[in-house]
Amino acid sequence: MDADEIRSAFLDHLAGRGHAVIPRASLVPDDDPTTLFTGSGMQPLLPYLLGDDHPAGRRLVDSQTCLRVQDIEEVGDNRHTTFFEMLGSWSLGDYFKPEQLRQFWDFLTGTVGLDPARLYVSCFIGEEAHGIPKDDESAALWRELFTAAGVPADQVELGTEEHAARVGTGGARIAFYGNKNWWCREGSPERMPVGEPGGPDTEVFYLFPHVEHDPTYGEHCHQNCDCGRFIELGNSVFMKYRRTESGFEPLPRRNVDYGGGLERIAAAALDTSDVFRISLLWPIIERLQELSGRTYEDETLAMRVIADHLRGPTFLAVDGVRPSNKAQGYVLRRLVRRAVRFAVDLGIEDNFFPHVIPTIAGIYAGAYPEVAAAADAVADLLAREEQVFRRTLRRGLERLEGHRDTGVTGADLFVLYDTYGFPVELSTEVARAEGIVVSRTWREEFDEHMAAQRARSRGVSAPRSR
Repeated sequence: MDADEIRSAFLDHLAGRGHAVIPRASLVPDDDPTTLFTGSGMQPLLPYLLGDDHPAGRRLVDSQTCLRVQDIEEVGDNRHTTFFEMLGSWSLGDYFKPEQLRQFWDFLTGTVGLDPARLYVSCFIGEEAHGIPKDDESAALWRELFTAAGVPADQVELGTEEHAARVGTGGARIAFYGNKNWWCREGSPERMPVGEPGGPDTEVFYLFPHVEHDPTYGEHCHQNCDCGRFIELGNSVFMKYRRTESGFEPLPRRNVDYGGGLERIAAAALDTSDVFRISLLWPIIERLQELSGRTYEDETLAMRVIADHLRGPTFLAVDGVRPSNKAQGYVLRRLVRRAVRFAVDLGIEDNFFPHVIPTIAGIYAGAYPEVAAAADAVADLLAREEQVFRRTLRRGLERLEGHRDTGVTGADLFVLYDTYGFPVELSTEVARAEGIVVSRTWREEFDEHMAAQRARSRGVSAPRSR
């Protein structure tokens, strides 16, 4: 199954179980000033997870486009992307753990056809300080599902996080973890914002046995190892709690929030640990090979970064974001300019966005026709941004080269930002890639110059007294 088929099958799978299919929300949240982007499928549904009634009912399903730029430095490995689709389903006070885990299992092993013997799971180990128990119920349900699928019983083991790390791959089919299996927007019970919902989650991973464990990430491989041997496919959050000033209280109703990475499930279906080889990304890679005359095998990092960094800005532009130096526009600009920088590394000297955006529009034409409808306007918008930055890139690289012997300070980076329009993160990345030393205190120095500029701006714009 390719990614389009998996997306459609997921929506049909849940619709057949009484879920209403809801449309994707914009990448720019309507009523959430705490975040710039829609970074998870549950984000647009927060009021309903807290107790409001959803007009479509108590069972919902969708595929939500998401953007998480905190992963930007990790793009280039086999699985991280800033833009991705989250397959989501929700039970708002309806079913809970047994039905959720069984329907997720049926989708992965039945509909998609993944081998149960290569699935591994994790559960929440509990939090005594807050009176939150260990999730033995989910572990018992998983044990039943594995055993019924014919996975040998001696491979279905329960263990702690330390046990999982000790026994390594093939030992703890079901492992318990702490904060890694607690879901809230801040990642742990202790940091959970007052008033927000959260709860334990159980995650499902797919094993790629042909990927060798990298001991850089620890002596033994296990479910949450970052070496790439395991890839998380999705998690089921059991929202039972709301954080209060004094601790935790039960939500008015128990909810299920499931989120699964479409790109990662599609990679598992292809039996590849490289998500960039799936149908949502590989056509972009093929186009880059044509434009550059180079191969993916020789230029893996650059092509992965470009392929990822063009999907996000395309959808951002469709959702109304324009390049700027503030908020969402700054992130769009940063992604575009980072893509251009890697295109230069590939030897692509001419503007290439108009040649790639139509490919992206074609990939998503069936699922999101709004992208194809806006393709020409988006290509023009991003091509102008590319053209401007190509000119500033040359001047910026020349200025960085002038610091090869002396290194780069925060003051130098501020000039690059203020005069040449270089996002500061891009400047430091380019400098390090070119072997130019960056001052250890560059961030503090840069922030001081930014603060001084803002103070000057306020003084210039302040009204004169009579």
